[in-house]
Amino acid sequence: MKEYMGHDYLINNKTGLELYEKYAKDMPIFDYHNHLIPKEIYENKGYENITQVWLYADHYKWRTMRACGVDEKYITGDASDKEKFLKFAEVVPNIIGSPVYHWVAMELKEYFGITKPLNPSTAEEIWTICNEKLQGEDFRPVGLLDKMKVKAICTTDDPFDSLEYHKKIKAEKNLPFKVLPSFRPDKVLHIEQAPFIESIGLLANSTGVEIKTFEDLKIALEKAIENFVSAGCLVSDHGFILFSYSRTGDGAAAFAKALAGETLTSEEVTAYKSEVLRYLGSLYKKNNIKMQLHLGAQRNNNTKLFNKIGADKGIDSVGAITSPGEIGAYLDDLELAGNLPNTVLYNLNPGDNMVLSSMAGNFWNGEIPGKVQLGSAWWFLDNVRGIRNQIIEIMEAGAISASVGMLTDSRSFTSFARHDYYRRILCDTIGALVENGEYPCDIEHLGNMVQNISYNNAVRYFGLK
Repeated sequence: MKEYMGHDYLINNKTGLELYEKYAKDMPIFDYHNHLIPKEIYENKGYENITQVWLYADHYKWRTMRACGVDEKYITGDASDKEKFLKFAEVVPNIIGSPVYHWVAMELKEYFGITKPLNPSTAEEIWTICNEKLQGEDFRPVGLLDKMKVKAICTTDDPFDSLEYHKKIKAEKNLPFKVLPSFRPDKVLHIEQAPFIESIGLLANSTGVEIKTFEDLKIALEKAIENFVSAGCLVSDHGFILFSYSRTGDGAAAFAKALAGETLTSEEVTAYKSEVLRYLGSLYKKNNIKMQLHLGAQRNNNTKLFNKIGADKGIDSVGAITSPGEIGAYLDDLELAGNLPNTVLYNLNPGDNMVLSSMAGNFWNGEIPGKVQLGSAWWFLDNVRGIRNQIIEIMEAGAISASVGMLTDSRSFTSFARHDYYRRILCDTIGALVENGEYPCDIEHLGNMVQNISYNNAVRYFGLK
């Protein structure tokens, strides 16, 4: 039996362990997609207790608590921070096999030096140790990121964001890492959703463009992207419940109809989104911004809980498989126009693995390895099986050596242990192929490949300076 949280955690072969310890373990981190708040980094405020770090914004943990029958009072309700932590400690021993269990164990060890499992009998001790350490300067946001050798992060930002704190951070000379904005235009793209009209107004105010026509919108979007580029933006991001795309239709007419308060047909919605997506693709290519598409999330399913506590609170699930014809047509139109940027495709439905990994291969060329590629296992797939499947899928459909590796997609400053989680699984998967006689034991070559996947590829792919 292996030691709990031992040095070979999640690694089951000698070659994989050698690759991890010699090559992967100490690589720096470029986290090119997360939901950290720039203001919190700039102000570098500390935390009173571990609940504030772990449970204030982590919907993964909230779902496990609900699964174990914990009352919402102890999740997003008015219970004290200590009561919430103790309730979570009751839950942890019962979520065997969950990635949340793995992350809890890894974060306790890597950030706080605690190797004891969290459970009701250890909860008081762990509460005390963590809270004492959180009072130190090294356990504020900047220290937590630096501790994990983070060199750059890309946050997720609305197109009308002033980017005030990104610009303040950029002016700082002593920060050991970069904090860059990501252009996330969802609120002005999803014309059928409630925030759309308000968001168009916010975009108009932030850019100084009076938006009355579709051409006005295009001018405003270009100005918004110029603002993002000035703050160091390297990447955009888009989230879709169901990706829809059409090469026909009148997006300008649909936009005018929406501004007039009229209800759009599904065909008009698709026409508008398609025209905006084509235009954004051209702006991304022009400004050397890479594109991320997050596909297949079914959001806010529990209306009662949504009305009570809002979005991003753990009431989302896996959605439908992406239409190969529609995602393919979009990428093809951008390619035909010379406007296809480096693009990463993320799927939430595991049925999309082959759809997207094979679709990506249609647009490879000599510009850069993996110009279009399947992104890291996302959300409900961000677990041992999901990560391993994603790695194998890329191996079988293309070249894992071109992969840009892992990201956190997180709202927590202690979530960067997930890069180590990925690296362990990556090394174990590669090591198993070697030990099965499917690849020669060329440790130096494989070690270089592992380091590229862990960090170097992302730096080159996204253009981090």
